[in-house]
Amino acid sequence: MKTFFLALFFLAAGLPALPQAGAVPSSDWSSYGNDPGGMRYSKLTEINAANVSQLKVAWEFHTGDISDGKDGRRRSGLETTPLMVDGTLYLTTAFNRVIALDPESGKQRWAYDPHIDQEWESGDGLINRGAAIWIDSKSEGQAPCHRRVFEATIDAQLVAVDAGSGAPCAGFGKDGKIGLRDVPGFRSGWYHITSPPAVIDDLVIVGSAIDDNGRADMPSGVVRAFDARSGQLRWSWDPIPPSRSADQKWLTGAANAWSVMVVDRERDLVFVPTGSASPDYYGGLRPGDNKWANSVVALHAKTGEVAWGFQLVHHDLWDYDSAAPPLLATLPHEGRNVPVVIQGNKTGFLYVLNRDTGKPVFPVEERPVPQSDVPGEVTSPTQPIPVAPPPLAPQHVSADDAWGLTPEDRDACRTWIHELRNEGIFTPPSLKGTLAIPGNVGGMTWSGYAFDPEQNLLFVNTNNFPTKVKLIPRAEFVQEMHKGEKGEYTAQTGAPYGMFRRPFLSPQAHLPCVLPPWGMLTAVDMAKGTIRWQVPLGSFGGPAPAGALSLGGPIVTAGGLVFVAGTYDPYIRAFDAKTGKKLWEAKLPASGHAMPMTYSVHGKQYLVIAAGGHAHIDEEPQGDAILAFALP
Repeated sequence: MKTFFLALFFLAAGLPALPQAGAVPSSDWSSYGNDPGGMRYSKLTEINAANVSQLKVAWEFHTGDISDGKDGRRRSGLETTPLMVDGTLYLTTAFNRVIALDPESGKQRWAYDPHIDQEWESGDGLINRGAAIWIDSKSEGQAPCHRRVFEATIDAQLVAVDAGSGAPCAGFGKDGKIGLRDVPGFRSGWYHITSPPAVIDDLVIVGSAIDDNGRADMPSGVVRAFDARSGQLRWSWDPIPPSRSADQKWLTGAANAWSVMVVDRERDLVFVPTGSASPDYYGGLRPGDNKWANSVVALHAKTGEVAWGFQLVHHDLWDYDSAAPPLLATLPHEGRNVPVVIQGNKTGFLYVLNRDTGKPVFPVEERPVPQSDVPGEVTSPTQPIPVAPPPLAPQHVSADDAWGLTPEDRDACRTWIHELRNEGIFTPPSLKGTLAIPGNVGGMTWSGYAFDPEQNLLFVNTNNFPTKVKLIPRAEFVQEMHKGEKGEYTAQTGAPYGMFRRPFLSPQAHLPCVLPPWGMLTAVDMAKGTIRWQVPLGSFGGPAPAGALSLGGPIVTAGGLVFVAGTYDPYIRAFDAKTGKKLWEAKLPASGHAMPMTYSVHGKQYLVIAAGGHAHIDEEPQGDAILAFALP
């Protein structure tokens, strides 16, 4: 289990609600989050609380794309969420192949292989979370590439294929591909893409994933929009403007949008969640708040100009990305229906912002936070703290809260807590070592959340997984890397300090040193800004208590069910949306670190999950399975 935890750290939720603009037919699942605004809500009711316990495997498909990481390629994972559009199921594989399946039988109709460089030095391993669909309004229904499937690849290409045949769209770039490597500071080991593109009108929009701990000056986190017919660049937006080079002290990159973007077609807006500026744990070379890093930013889709932005973490020193996708909803608030953006963060905070202005719907206060004692660092004096909803993950731990499976483990954890700088969330990294809570895979990860517009309930899976973080002076870095404690060492080249971090685990059982549960599923009443219920999610197995890390998000249905996999233990589960009671679970051939989806064909509802394990969890069995469940 120790290997599993260490590997994770090389990675880097009154009035009736109004219907959402651009809602899709209830039988399909046509965007990553079902509707363009990412609610992850299905109107299907055939599977419900009364019969969900009868779900059985309806079909199983194997992609054949697996890499164990031992032959020059990166290790693979399976994180795809398929799309269901007009009678065909579309999915992506670890090797960026696009596959079309019959949704009733799971039999393959076609497959497209972009022939990626499988030795690409991606910090995420070989993964892809899904594709996007676009319909060309200027072509006839039977014309080639009238309906297109877009995918952004791990080796930085954008591909377009015909949804009916899988043939490359000849008019898009060269042979259906355009390169995405023309960005400032590009290098293959630092730059890749894992999330699906966003589509709006005649544009396809992509961000990027950047391994931002290696250096201070990393590639640009530019977001780009391309013509969906030709592949020509229409606009680009850099969260950290290039003018930074005029300041000799300013040295940074990234702030990239590596997670899922969502769109509002009626308002012509694209909502972009951004990550941290490089390097993660030292900001002396990037003074100030570092806008628009660690933010949610609304861009005008036609131009790429900023409509508004809201920063969730100022001058990030903890790798607290806006990893969760934005979610667009309409909430009853103070006697009227308000269109909002819901944005979570690894901090465990959940922000509710007016979709037109970016102003907080529930108050957000700038509160003083602990300050750095590291020479050269200038911490933000305050951080934006929402008054409601409350934090969805623990943000402080005391020595009295130390936990261990045995008295010896608990005593060791208590001693370590005393030794570290520990002033709760936003305690800056230090030379002696800092306890960071909820941790860089804590709070809300890319797993995101699902929203039931009938009940105004948001369903979020969160992690409670603190880390030890330490800055190491440059002159001492190499020696400490070879002779220091086990964990992750990253040079942060160009900065005066390297970085060490490790999960805060007990010495014998290798379980978190803080009180369980370490993973939760929470229902938040978004009209009131309060927690409706919380239950532990998953398990690390053996004698460990319930509640473990999850990487893969929930969906919710009008049948009153929340479906979620994502946990270290290989199960998919269904919970009662009103009470949080677990109603069903099924064991998978490997852990399902992906978001499920659901659709209906000829009146029969299916639930689909990718089960292939995680690219960074060596202890998990790997797989390549796409499973569909249905009622007998």
